[in-house]
Amino acid sequence: MIFRPPFGIPVCALIAALVPAVTHAQQPWLPAACDIKPGNQLVNTAMQSLRSAWGTKFSDQRTKDLKDAERSLTQAVTTGKQEKNAAAWYYLARYYMMTDDYPGIDSAFAKAQELAPACKDDIGLYRRQAWVPVFNAGVQAWQAGNTDSAIASFRRANQIYNAEPMGFIYIANLFVGAEQPDSAAKYFRLAVPAASDPKYAKDRRDAFFNVARVYHSAKRWDEAAAAYREYLKAYPNDVGGMASLATLYMRAGHPDSAMALYKSVVDHADSAGADELFGAASAILGGIPQSPDTAEMDTNCGKAAKRRSPALTARQIAARCRPAAVDTMGKFHAVADPQYRLAVQMYEAGLAKNPYQRDALYNLAGISYMIGDTGKVLPLAERLYAVDPMNRLTLAKIAGGWQLLGKKDSVLHYLQVADSLPVEISVSNFTTNEKGAELDGLATNLRTTPSAPIKITFEFLDGKGSVIATQPEDLPALDPSANQQFKVTASQPGIVAWRYKRS
Repeated sequence: MIFRPPFGIPVCALIAALVPAVTHAQQPWLPAACDIKPGNQLVNTAMQSLRSAWGTKFSDQRTKDLKDAERSLTQAVTTGKQEKNAAAWYYLARYYMMTDDYPGIDSAFAKAQELAPACKDDIGLYRRQAWVPVFNAGVQAWQAGNTDSAIASFRRANQIYNAEPMGFIYIANLFVGAEQPDSAAKYFRLAVPAASDPKYAKDRRDAFFNVARVYHSAKRWDEAAAAYREYLKAYPNDVGGMASLATLYMRAGHPDSAMALYKSVVDHADSAGADELFGAASAILGGIPQSPDTAEMDTNCGKAAKRRSPALTARQIAARCRPAAVDTMGKFHAVADPQYRLAVQMYEAGLAKNPYQRDALYNLAGISYMIGDTGKVLPLAERLYAVDPMNRLTLAKIAGGWQLLGKKDSVLHYLQVADSLPVEISVSNFTTNEKGAELDGLATNLRTTPSAPIKITFEFLDGKGSVIATQPEDLPALDPSANQQFKVTASQPGIVAWRYKRS
């Protein structure tokens, strides 16, 4: 499965998403910036009342002015024969803004724009001004864990203003968390036209992709495949979309279609980013069928053969049973090995762009071992060890690489290194954005005696492997089997990977 932001939005991102609001003190009362005039005494009187209400410091005066404005505007669009006057509806919407009547804002501005299309931009500015506090209320409710309130706020915000995608994207993510895929897909779809401004091009693309991902995650394969095909019509060279759709084709028993798409992924590797390539490789791996259990096949066949009369010898049983297992594995490798090789190409292309991505190094070493490309296993394991040296899975990979070369002393050395680790370090999450990076990890004492305090230093790297930030982490003494969570952050832009060493 390929993942696209903003699934699993962290709290820090929610805080950053708060939009600055424009207060009365920051902005004077402004009449319409487009070419509409009151053209009627009732509408003109209402406009003057709104101006007075906006500028007064006295609450009783404001209340009176707003009542006067409402009375005049309501009369204008009902009995005053001004229902075709765009200015009447425009200032009625401005009145609703000042009284926080959000359905009124939407309906009145919609009528004003229908009558005066040239006012679209001006109306958009005021819609957005009304949208900001409602959107922020949704963000704050989400941050506080009040998801129902957050959904309600985002719905109101989207009703007021729909020329930016984040209100739709955030509510879609809330429905993802609530395991409501149809609602999530609906709001991701609504985010696509809302992101029509070129500055939201990435948000538009991610939202479009996430329609398919929602159904994929819910195992609604046909709907996911249809959504991926729709997405690829808009973004035909997207490696994530191609890899994910290929996975579904393979699942549906269409290997030729799947392999054609997988090969297209390889063809477009140069134009893809490292994370896209790693995601495509992961999607390919996710579509490979599980290796058959030939040991169980041998056991069942042997039991059946022993019940025959006359009884068969052990050699006869092996001769009868073994070919079936060999044939089954042959069929498995005929299907799986080409996909493994494509995944290798994806990981290698991604690592050429981000050579220190820990999971990519780990997975590529494992695949190389599985397909018998033993010459690559140790070099990859050594690169992995340079990134993540205090993890037992890393040490198992490097010991396995030496075992393939028949170097028993080196195998023993790394097994001893694993046994002597003061603590094991596991990095569970690593996220980056344009401002920096955040890493979550766990230190675990797997020994039977307490560990001593230690210090490790994390280095954050750019795409060329250059260190652009360092952060030490002091780990306390841990009792046997105890663990300690830690979080490491860096505020420099351009970070794509991490590594650490014991200080």
